[in-house]
Amino acid sequence: MGSTTEANPALPIRKIPGNYGLPIIGPFKDQWDYFHNQGLSIHGVCANVPPGPFIESNPYVTVLDGKSFPVLFDTSKVEKRGLFHNNYSQYYIPSTKFSGGYRILSYLDPSEPNHTKLKNLVFFLLRTLKGEQLAIKGKVAFGDPNDNACFNFLGQAFYGVDPTNTKLGKNGPTLIAKWILFQLLPPFLIKSDYKKLYDFFYNASGKILDEGEKMGIQREEACHNLLSATCFNSYGGIKILFPSLLKFISQAGVKLQKQLAEEIRTVVQSNGGKVTMSGIEQMELMNSVVFETLRIDPPVPLQYGKAKKDLVKKGEILFGFQPFPTKDPNIFSNGEEFVAERFMGKEGEKLLKNVFWSNGPETDNPSVENKQCAGKNFIVLVGRFLMVELFMRYDTFEVTTGTSALGSTVTLTWVKRASLD
Repeated sequence: MGSTTEANPALPIRKIPGNYGLPIIGPFKDQWDYFHNQGLSIHGVCANVPPGPFIESNPYVTVLDGKSFPVLFDTSKVEKRGLFHNNYSQYYIPSTKFSGGYRILSYLDPSEPNHTKLKNLVFFLLRTLKGEQLAIKGKVAFGDPNDNACFNFLGQAFYGVDPTNTKLGKNGPTLIAKWILFQLLPPFLIKSDYKKLYDFFYNASGKILDEGEKMGIQREEACHNLLSATCFNSYGGIKILFPSLLKFISQAGVKLQKQLAEEIRTVVQSNGGKVTMSGIEQMELMNSVVFETLRIDPPVPLQYGKAKKDLVKKGEILFGFQPFPTKDPNIFSNGEEFVAERFMGKEGEKLLKNVFWSNGPETDNPSVENKQCAGKNFIVLVGRFLMVELFMRYDTFEVTTGTSALGSTVTLTWVKRASLD
C-alpha cells in the first residue's frame, strides 16, 4: 500500500491497490455485511465502511496495516476533529442536539482549546472515584442483568450514587441503548429519554460540575460530557469487554480456568485474604488474559484520522480496522488464536505496544495532547476485578455464545463453585 509515513524522496510513492467494489451497489452491500454479517468487506486495501449511504456521503477510506496503524494516533500528522472511533457514528457526526447543543469531547481535536478543559475534567472524575477501596461485591451476571450491574457500578464508582435509588431506576441501560442507536435518526425521537439521563448526571455530579466551573466549563456542557464519557465510553467498553472475557476463557477450557483460579486465590491469600491493587499486579496470567481479550476482540474496532500532511494525500480520511494490525502475523504469532499467556514475561510486555483498543498503544497513557481514552486504565482495572471476583467464587464454568451489533452475547450454562480445600 502507499506509505503512511512522511515521504522518503528515495522511494517512489505507489498507488494504493484495490478498489471499492461495484459502483453504488458496493457501499450498500458492504454496509449490510458489516452490520448484519459481522464482517468488513474489503477490496485490496480499500474499503467501504459504515455508516455508509445515505448517512455518510464519503465512505471511502484507506485500511492501514499493523506497521502503519499507529499513524492514526499521531496528532501531529492526523486531525481528529469530528472523527470518532465508535461502532455507530465513525466519521459521521451526530447532531449536537443529541448532546445538549454541545460538541462533546470525543469529537474535539487536541488542538481545540475546549479539548484540554474537558479531558482534564474527565481525569478529575477518575481521580475522585467514590469509595476509594473499590471493593468487589455482588454476583456478576450477564445479559440484561449485566448491563444493569455495569451501569450501577459506574454510577456508584464515579458519582457515589446508585442509579436504581433515583428517578432513573433500572432504566439506565435501556435509555443509553436508545440514545446511541437513535444517533442515526432524528434527535427529537430520543429527547425525553435523554433528558432523564441528563437529569440523573446533573443531580449526581455536583462536586464535579463545581470543578468544571473552576476550569471554565459551563455546568451544562460539563454535564453533557460526563454523560457521554460514562455512557458511551466507560459503560460501552465494559458492556462489550465482560462477555468477551467470559467467552474466551470458557473456550480455552478447564486447564486455563484452574490456572487462573489458583493464581488469583494464591495471591489473595498471601495478602491476608484481601484484594489489593498491588496483589492484582502480581496476577501475571490473569492480566495477560485481559490484554489478550482486548487484543483479539477490541471493544471499539474502528479508528479514523484526517491527514494533516501529505502522507498519501493531504485531507484524506485514513481508516484503521483494529483486528487487522492486532492479528498481524508479522507482530503476533498465531495472531488469530487466543493465547492466554501471550503478554507474560519481558517478551510479552514488549508486545503491549501493539495493542490499540484504547485509541492508542497500551504502553502509552492518555493526556490532553492525545485522543487516547481517558478511562483506559479504569476499563482494564474493572476487567481484572471481574476475573478476581469470578475465580474467587468458581473453579470452572461453561457458556454458550452468540453475536450482536455490540460484540459477543454470553449465557452461563454451568458453574462449579470454588473448592473448599
